[in-house]
Amino acid sequence: MSYLIINADDFGFSQGVNTAIIQAHEEGILTSTSLMVTGDAAQEAIALAKNHSQLAVGLHLVLVCGKSVLPPSQIPHLVDSQGNFSHNPTQAGLSYQFNQATRAELRLEIYAQLAKFRDSGLNLAHVDGHLHLHVHPVVLKILTEFATEFQIKFIRLPSEELTKNLKIDQRNLFTKIIWSLVFGQLRRYGEGLLKAHNIKFADRVYGLLQTGDMSEKYLLRLIPQIEAELVEIYSHPALVNTDINHGGEVELAALLSQKVKKRLTESHFQLINYHQIPSFVRN
Repeated sequence: MSYLIINADDFGFSQGVNTAIIQAHEEGILTSTSLMVTGDAAQEAIALAKNHSQLAVGLHLVLVCGKSVLPPSQIPHLVDSQGNFSHNPTQAGLSYQFNQATRAELRLEIYAQLAKFRDSGLNLAHVDGHLHLHVHPVVLKILTEFATEFQIKFIRLPSEELTKNLKIDQRNLFTKIIWSLVFGQLRRYGEGLLKAHNIKFADRVYGLLQTGDMSEKYLLRLIPQIEAELVEIYSHPALVNTDINHGGEVELAALLSQKVKKRLTESHFQLINYHQIPSFVRN
């Protein structure tokens, strides 16, 4: 038996995203979601989560392409005058790595987002990040330092086999190769850091290489290939495609698919969330 967490990112981004996530949980295979605490529909998302006790909720840390919790006056190196982070992940990552003023402000904002999640009254299931900025070495180290105070028990570390993905879909080959190399290195760094702080992570996490197109067709071919004890598959369901959820409708359909649900059963996966992971499952 293998254990599978099906997660939806961007909870709280909009009413349409919230509705799609709840539908995928009530009618489909979704077991978990990640909350943007500064999303336009964050308060609605929190209320919905409290009415769906079996839906585990984690923090979707936003440090790029979104709004901050803290006012611009407190973090002027991180955000513009309107409180918006950079829309360039590469530029943001370099700033987080090499600019001391930015790094100091980064620590304040990460703390603020964790505190805002705690103030929601929800039980923190895990932490991941928008565009995976949470696995940036500087950001991940800060998260580990806050782990005890905020009871961070699980952090997402992307990990999927390039060969498995390319057997199914060879589009965007160059990008997939680059991402596989970069996130492979970040995964190796992250494993050592999280183990040192007794923070757990899934053996495999699928979604990065197929972002925006975690379709029914793709999942039906991927699921029989997965060989791991604890697995997370994540996507970005939405009722209507947007810039942030450009494949939202396709990915919602996949989460509602009876064919996908049947394939999971045939492949001996037990659907769980991060709160339900058996104690004997180890990294």
